Amino acid sequence: MAITIQKYWRGYFARKRLTYQKILESIPQKTIHTNEVDQQEQFESGITINQDEFEKETRKPYKYKIKSIRFKGGAVYTGEWKGQARDGIGIQVWPDGAKYQGEWKHNKAQGKGKFTHSNGDTYEGDWENDMANGYGIYLHVNGAKYEGQWFNDKQHGYGYEVWPDGSSYQGFFQNSFKHGKGKYIWPSGQYFEGDWVYNKLCGFGVLIWSDGRKYEGEFQNNNMHGKGTYNWPDGRKYYGQYFNDQKNGYGIYEWNDGRRYEGEWENGKQHGKGLYIVGEIERTGEWLNGKRIRWDDEKKTNQKK
Repeated sequence: MAITIQKYWRGYFARKRLTYQKILESIPQKTIHTNEVDQQEQFESGITINQDEFEKETRKPYKYKIKSIRFKGGAVYTGEWKGQARDGIGIQVWPDGAKYQGEWKHNKAQGKGKFTHSNGDTYEGDWENDMANGYGIYLHVNGAKYEGQWFNDKQHGYGYEVWPDGSSYQGFFQNSFKHGKGKYIWPSGQYFEGDWVYNKLCGFGVLIWSDGRKYEGEFQNNNMHGKGTYNWPDGRKYYGQYFNDQKNGYGIYEWNDGRRYEGEWENGKQHGKGLYIVGEIERTGEWLNGKRIRWDDEKKTNQKK
């Protein structure tokens, strides 16, 4: 048998390189080669080790150290044994250069240990049943890093992840997806803090751009969707309904000079019935694709604001 964590992480980190690039447009975000050794392992000397036979032994288990045992698949183990099982502290090296160094129990990585992949990536932390379980740190050779909770070789629970360009995520994971409450920061300083569902902004959150713009409200599938408030650095403000990142439905828009529009929107533009307020004056009218086509108290049409 071999450390099964190898077969999860290579594909995982290939996917992770994509996740920090496109949250506004659509936020994008482990299969590693291993020399599997069957439960029936063989020494190069030809002696066959069968796990079932070990379990049938009636003699009292004992520990002993052996300098080097080479298995049929080419892996070499050096360390402590109990009976015929790797048990205690030991190091196993695979032909491709991968290495596990740490605690073993009943022929499996169990306890504290460090695994080094053949490409140089490392995981150091808690192990259970040959998999990352508990707290651990995964360091990628390109500088990407995850530190936090694991369950069965997957990021699961609370953790912190950072990429080489400086972007980062801190929050909850589920089955290696950002899921739950979390904060994502772009290299520019722009950030989102709020609810995530399987790597996507979904639920309530706050998105702040590096130029000072701010949206606070509901999200769906990485888009502003539902009710929310959008503020501009120059004092303009919109609060109302959104659909797929566009003002859509009923909303109120305030200019920084005090003017105000209350009414219907479609695809980000005033569209339909609305109320236009300037100081003490209030007028109702109708808009089409962002342009006023008439006032209710006038017969003229196609007038401009």
